[in-house]
Amino acid sequence: MHDIVPTWVGTTARQIARAVRRGDASATQVVADHLDHIARADGELSAFRAVRGGEAIVEAEKVDEQEDLANLPLAGVPVAVKENTPVAGLATWRGSAAVRTEVAEDDHEVVRRLRGAGAVVVGVTRMPELGLWATTDDASGTSRNPWQPARTPGGSSGGAAAAVASGMVPIAHGNDGFGSIRIPAACCGLLGLKPGRDVVPRQLGAEDWFGLTEHGILASCVADAATGFAVLAGRRPEKLVQPARLRVAVSLTSPLAGVRADAANRDAVAATSRRLTEAGHDVVGHELTYPVSLGLRGVATWFAGAAEDAVVGRAGGRDLQPRTRRHVALGRWAQRRGYVREADRTAWRERMIGLFADHRIDVLLTPALAGVPPLASSWARRSWAANMWSCVRYAPYAAPWNMAGLPALVVPAGQRPEGLPVGVQLVGPPGSELLLLAVAGQLEIMAPWPRHAPSWPRPGSPVGR
Repeated sequence: MHDIVPTWVGTTARQIARAVRRGDASATQVVADHLDHIARADGELSAFRAVRGGEAIVEAEKVDEQEDLANLPLAGVPVAVKENTPVAGLATWRGSAAVRTEVAEDDHEVVRRLRGAGAVVVGVTRMPELGLWATTDDASGTSRNPWQPARTPGGSSGGAAAAVASGMVPIAHGNDGFGSIRIPAACCGLLGLKPGRDVVPRQLGAEDWFGLTEHGILASCVADAATGFAVLAGRRPEKLVQPARLRVAVSLTSPLAGVRADAANRDAVAATSRRLTEAGHDVVGHELTYPVSLGLRGVATWFAGAAEDAVVGRAGGRDLQPRTRRHVALGRWAQRRGYVREADRTAWRERMIGLFADHRIDVLLTPALAGVPPLASSWARRSWAANMWSCVRYAPYAAPWNMAGLPALVVPAGQRPEGLPVGVQLVGPPGSELLLLAVAGQLEIMAPWPRHAPSWPRPGSPVGR
């Protein structure tokens, strides 16, 4: 028998940072362990667009040389950044050579904050072209779900979710325009936080998809999600406060007519409702009404965001994937017709803020997904209609909260009969990110979830637990 070599792969960001700050571990060794794991695992999962092997080791050495590690909440923690967010020294791909920009001279502000907190960027993660789809594949690879590699890890932050769920990094950066953090989190059994409006700097693409896109975090435990969020928001991490008695509203209503949550997702909401009741909260039914106009305006904004991003990326019409070309063309048509209006988004935001205030609701609980994640395949080669139907059929619950600009968090909530994870979505009023994380912390204690997909990470024995 071969001896099992201890490794930092599989430990949490919080454990790594504490060990590095205390001198019990070096950032260099932690990063080297994770790079070795990426080299073994990414050939199967295709989570990364580019890995910064030598550069990451040099940056880890610089972390070890710092005299004041006490103020680094992510000291030595390997992180991944989604490939549409500039990382100095790398091209910014946005999921496609057609919209790739040249090597970035400077880090995006959220990357600067991660590095300023002591994190080491080990690479950038794969996404679909322009971040438009809830599956992740491009011309060079198809990202796969560590739970079942035949299934997608979701999109558009699918590479990020696959990296965390397989232990290639303990936390990953993502961004979310219509569910692009929360959908992959639900697919891969992770926490996925989309902060509310104006909490984290955006500066992403064309007008941040008309103000709908937010940078956020994917993590395997609440403590890591809370630390990652604090860093992105430019705050000092703080201990989550046990929430007092809350009024939690539960809604299974789908935002999309004709699509409803399947039994596994309904059961996850029911189980979470029971746990919240056991935790002392008041759980009440409150079926939301989603206006037809919200769906129409939301889809028009989705189209128009693609059109604007294509202009910024200087993509010629024939350079884009066929599905994307159709999306861009519809976006330009929607803009000409005046279907993309700030007034509509503002009205929906005010209505949803009023929902929390008028009904004394602290947290809204909904399904995270409607169905099983689609197969991992070359969706870029399929028709626009096939991509549209696949995305909206299994993942309609996230987009309304981008339109409203409210905080939303996906939390693991068990497994489907076929073995894939299932999650639920928690939504709150402006400024409720820490409250949502605190509620997730209660659920984590009551019903702990596996932090990684079965058989991942491998091989080695995690240290520092």
